[in-house]
Formats: sequence, structure tokens, C-alpha cells
Amino acid sequence: MQIQLDPLTVRRLGESLDGRPGFLKLFYDTEDCGCNGVLVIQIVDSPNATDIVFQNEPYTFLCDRQQESLFDSSMTLAAEENYPSYKLTSPSGLFSSNLRVKDLRLAVEG
Repeated sequence: MQIQLDPLTVRRLGESLDGRPGFLKLFYDTEDCGCNGVLVIQIVDSPNATDIVFQNEPYTFLCDRQQESLFDSSMTLAAEENYPSYKLTSPSGLFSSNLRVKDLRLAVEG
């Protein structure tokens, strides 16, 4: 899999990382949603045992190998200009037009 990112998206993802280490994980979250799942970008400290790295530049992207088949080999992630969300598309269709970032990293104590 590969995700194309435009400059605005690269900048916004960098702002979400906030200068701290982290991995960006595409994940269908089914917890407490009462549906088939909501696609989110999780920021995690480290990969789970079942996660695969599918892209390293400009950020490291992960996906659980059990969810890999839900995505296409080539996708585009685009930040919304005036809204704090993203759109994930591929040549075959739209995955989400309201994709949010959820930071799951452990809090830094100062």
C-alpha cells in the first residue's frame, strides 16, 4: 500500500505529531460506534505485533494486517482546507470524507 500526501496534508500530520515520535496507523475503529467501523488515523507510540509498516516517508504509516485487505494499494490522503479532518480516496472510490486523527500516545510528563 502507498498513500500520496499533498503539502497541506504533510504539514497537518506534522502538527498532529507535535514534534514527538509516533506512528500513523490507519484503523477501522468499531469500539462504541454501533456500526461496521469508523476509519481513523491513530497516532501510536509503537506498532502492535499484528501491525505492518506500509510506508516510511514522510511519516511511518501502519495498518493491522487483518485490516490490510480493506484498503487499496494506492490511496490519497488530503487534509480539508478549513476543517480538522482528512479525506481518504483511491482510484476505485472514497474511503472516508471525515477522517479524524486520534492521538493514543502516552502523555509526556514534564
